[in-house]
Amino acid sequence: MDWRKLAFDWNRARAFLVTAEEGSFSAAARATSQSQPTLGRQVTALEDELGVALFERVGHRLVLTATGLELLEQVRAMHQAAARMSLIAAGQSQTIDGLVRIGASQAVSTHLLPPVVAALRRDHPGIEIELVASDAASDLRLREADIAVRHFRPAGDDLVATLVKPESHAHLYGSPAYLRRIGRPKTPAGLAKKAQVLGFDDDPLMKNILHDVGYPFPDHAFLVRSKDHLVQWALAKQGVGLCVMMEEVGDPEPLVQRALPAGPPVVTLPIWLVSHRELRTSRRIRVVFDALAAHFAPPG
Repeated sequence: MDWRKLAFDWNRARAFLVTAEEGSFSAAARATSQSQPTLGRQVTALEDELGVALFERVGHRLVLTATGLELLEQVRAMHQAAARMSLIAAGQSQTIDGLVRIGASQAVSTHLLPPVVAALRRDHPGIEIELVASDAASDLRLREADIAVRHFRPAGDDLVATLVKPESHAHLYGSPAYLRRIGRPKTPAGLAKKAQVLGFDDDPLMKNILHDVGYPFPDHAFLVRSKDHLVQWALAKQGVGLCVMMEEVGDPEPLVQRALPAGPPVVTLPIWLVSHRELRTSRRIRVVFDALAAHFAPPG
């Protein structure tokens, strides 16, 4: 084999992959924390290196050419192979020092993880912690996170999941002033007639979930919306409406109260800790995983 013919710059291929997945140079730049011109130069250099056009501009959008579409599948396979290699290497590491990424929702990352991160930094100062705070599930197979806090058990033999809390409840919370303003209804039906609920979007999913557990809120009860759960929480604390929040966050918060202290929870979900099987043999992953498990475990 003539190895000289296999010279290849993975950074250029990665720039192509991220741009194709994100749909634009600006979105790809945000996803990779690089500048837009740098990404553009890398993609152009790859096109020159391969002698093909990978994208064409249609208005303000980048559209993959037929060649780009065909090569995209090959670059995805390369990316998956690189991630797999990284997983295997990380799983063999027995040093305690190094980076661990924890993926969790915005609410969990903001309100529940800081104490355990502080304890880890105190007890194991060589461990770096990166919180991947997103309400979208991190892809553990692609190393977007090393450990994930999830409310569902993932599928796949390559993922290891530990149930750390069988039931976590979420309720409707509002500021005391807001609850007084709507007359502090005593029943789910009464609450649904008087209150506004902070929604994520105009999709009826939240309304349907509330209906299923006995809260018959009408369509006009969702007039203030944000896809950011923490923005909803901030609005609830300011008396704009009610926000659905897990009780581990809502009950200790002095600026809000349960809208119906004796009412049914809106959602009941388990808490799972998930990691890739290859990573469970890594000493530092094990240390962080065990610390998280102890932190979320019910008392007693």
